[in-house]
Amino acid sequence: QVQLVESGGGLVQAGGSLRLSCAASGRIFSNNAMGWYRQAPGKQRELVASITSVGRSNYADSVKGRFTISRDNAKNTGYLQMNSLKPEDTGVYYCNIFGYWGQGTQVTVSS
Repeated sequence: QVQLVESGGGLVQAGGSLRLSCAASGRIFSNNAMGWYRQAPGKQRELVASITSVGRSNYADSVKGRFTISRDNAKNTGYLQMNSLKPEDTGVYYCNIFGYWGQGTQVTVSS
């Protein structure tokens, strides 16, 4: 059974940083791409960043230059380093691997 567990969210002031983690159980992590999504209140879930199994990354325009996605296949863990946070980055952040979702972690950026 596959489980994804996100952590690292919290409340931060604008301009601050957070680092999210996504720990995966099961044998799907190292061979599959991973994505970080977020869902703001009243909005659809959107893709923030993705990374292939070999480390190629892609970002939404809104986070380019501020967020960095990475992965450690040996630890079955993915990361999202978020710098220069803005209030519009507020939302629940989810990781997705091979169609599986974690429970999400709340990120709140105050102005």
